Amino acid sequence: MKRLIVISILTSGLLTSCGDDFLDLTPHSQANVEDFYRTENDIEVAVNGVYRTLQLPGQYGQAIWTIGEIASDNSIAGRPVDPYQDIGMHRIPSTNGVVENSWYHNFQGIQAINTLLNRMPDVEFTNMGLRDRLEGEAKFLRALMYFNLVRIYGDVPLVLTETQSPEEGYEQGRDPVSQVYEQIIRDLTEAGAEGFLPLQYDSSERGRATRGSALALLGKVYLTLGNHSEAADFLRQVIDLNIYQLLPDYADIFEIDNANHAESIFEVQFKGGTGQGMGSNFFHTFSPFTAGSLIVGVGSGAGFGQPSADMIASYEEGDLRKDISLQEGFVNEAGEFIPEPWISKYIDPSPFAANDNDNNFPVIRYADVLLMHAEALNELAYEPGGEAFTHLNAVRQRAGLDPFDGQDLPSQDAFRLAIENERRHELAFEGHRWFDLVRTDRLLPVMNSVGFELQEYQKIFPVPQTQIDVNPGVITQNPGHTL
Repeated sequence: MKRLIVISILTSGLLTSCGDDFLDLTPHSQANVEDFYRTENDIEVAVNGVYRTLQLPGQYGQAIWTIGEIASDNSIAGRPVDPYQDIGMHRIPSTNGVVENSWYHNFQGIQAINTLLNRMPDVEFTNMGLRDRLEGEAKFLRALMYFNLVRIYGDVPLVLTETQSPEEGYEQGRDPVSQVYEQIIRDLTEAGAEGFLPLQYDSSERGRATRGSALALLGKVYLTLGNHSEAADFLRQVIDLNIYQLLPDYADIFEIDNANHAESIFEVQFKGGTGQGMGSNFFHTFSPFTAGSLIVGVGSGAGFGQPSADMIASYEEGDLRKDISLQEGFVNEAGEFIPEPWISKYIDPSPFAANDNDNNFPVIRYADVLLMHAEALNELAYEPGGEAFTHLNAVRQRAGLDPFDGQDLPSQDAFRLAIENERRHELAFEGHRWFDLVRTDRLLPVMNSVGFELQEYQKIFPVPQTQIDVNPGVITQNPGHTL
């Protein structure tokens, strides 16, 4: 996907708001819009630019792993710096920077998508296959952004057309969760099930959304909605593509020279060293603060997102994933062990500069699909030694752990807990844990068992105060949350 990243630099100006801090639904520079969306190449460049929004702090650059991990029992903030500390302690004001960025940057991407989809019918395409593919990519990305928004905030504005004036934005209130999910399913169905997206790309285009990406996300959406039959069907379709496989070595999943590998279904692309802010910051963000440049080599570690004591203690003996995913400390230059835990999953051995790394961020992996399919099958009918066990054991055996049988997991409830535990360790620090616990209605018992006192309203996050202030009475706050 290196070509995609380079081209996206050219369109970065098209992804800048006009300055109104309202959903980022205000139009981009009208001159740019009118002069740009004229050819099929323009549309392709615009789609490439939308991928870049996934790198933003409000999306996979920061918000997803902060909410998915620091808000959960997997991680703590680390250094006592807001906004991480507030999220880790669940005292989240509506002015929290992560909460604000997540809303703003997802809608920034959605506005860019709506603009290009609105302009596509007026563009003459010589390659209709390319046209369908670009529409499929745009709809997949819109579905992904809305899926994250609705899981974080609940009701959100469902905007499907290009917003051409601030007045249009001010008319847009929050729409019910059910309507947002209906649109997510519609977009993913058109992108994946109806064949707009290809199964694979050649090497120069890897990293784009594929049909497998759309089907896998559609399966996750149905699982989130509790529709286990549909979830099982779409996840089965991903498996039956016979494209994806578990890599033999868990460590290989996160090697920066092995991006977009056979287990990757969709990952956010980053590229260090471009001078255009295209690199990721994960290696520096998660490395120990007190180690300075000892681990990262250039710049210094920030020490955020530290693995919790509960997480460290939760690994089974012999789990090969533990030493790849986290370290319990580091040895300083004096040869002393410093017990400062850190996430070691995202190492760049030769960073170009501080916070300018080559690490991609995984969104959906084949292991995730296998575990989701196992979960859906178990919810439909518990079957000792059945296919659900096969999927679970494939993931466990790669981790160096003994397989489970019907005696180990003698009931549907036992299997549920085993899947929850396996997902925690297989997908550690990839932004899934909080959403998994909410989805399975396990958030309150799990979080409160490790010392929190969460309440039902805290399953979703506060709407940013900036959105309420700029559009009072139309954009409202989630019950229980305050300034």
